[in-house]
Amino acid sequence: MLLELLPQLFNGLTTTVALTLGAGLLGLTLSVIAGAGRIARNPWLVRASRTYVELFRGTSALIQLYWAYFVLPLFGVRLDAMTVGICVLGLNAGAYGAEVVRGAILAVPRGQWEAAQVLGLGWRFTLIHVVVPQALPRALPPLNNVMIELLKNTSLVSLITLADLTFEAQALRAATLRTVEIFGALLVFYLVMALGITAVFRRLERAAQQRLATTVVRA
Repeated sequence: MLLELLPQLFNGLTTTVALTLGAGLLGLTLSVIAGAGRIARNPWLVRASRTYVELFRGTSALIQLYWAYFVLPLFGVRLDAMTVGICVLGLNAGAYGAEVVRGAILAVPRGQWEAAQVLGLGWRFTLIHVVVPQALPRALPPLNNVMIELLKNTSLVSLITLADLTFEAQALRAATLRTVEIFGALLVFYLVMALGITAVFRRLERAAQQRLATTVVRA
């Protein structure tokens, strides 16, 4: 029965969840940093952010994993599979998230920046305390999509020897030939995790909207 196979699938599920959480945290952090960097006043920061975004958006996540796991050791840089998975998937997600953050910031009316300048507020203060609270509700729905895509990309780490959920499912299928049950369970696991991510981001979006509405009323 399928219940007999669940313990091994749960072992892979633990790895997938750890990958998603670690890479997601890294990806969201990089999204904010690179997204703000794309509109910064420092031209070097703008160029560095653009280079990072274009490099990781313009190449395959699978090839990035191969480079980090198989090529970097040739240059003396050796990382374990979990570290490679978290770093590469986080960097990949951050590149896509950076464009989401940049677009959300640019969607805030220009008048908000101008009003802050009239009040004598600095660029950094304006960005953090005036623009970001307005941009956050716009950014969260597409960032939700980025995180779900990250979750799906975790299945690629099975190709660098990491025993994630997909790896364990493939091993079980090869051993038992119970393809329908195992891959059916795999679909359910990924769907439940994706729905969980969506629930978290929807809650964050509602909280951001309520906070913004409260701020506007007080103002």
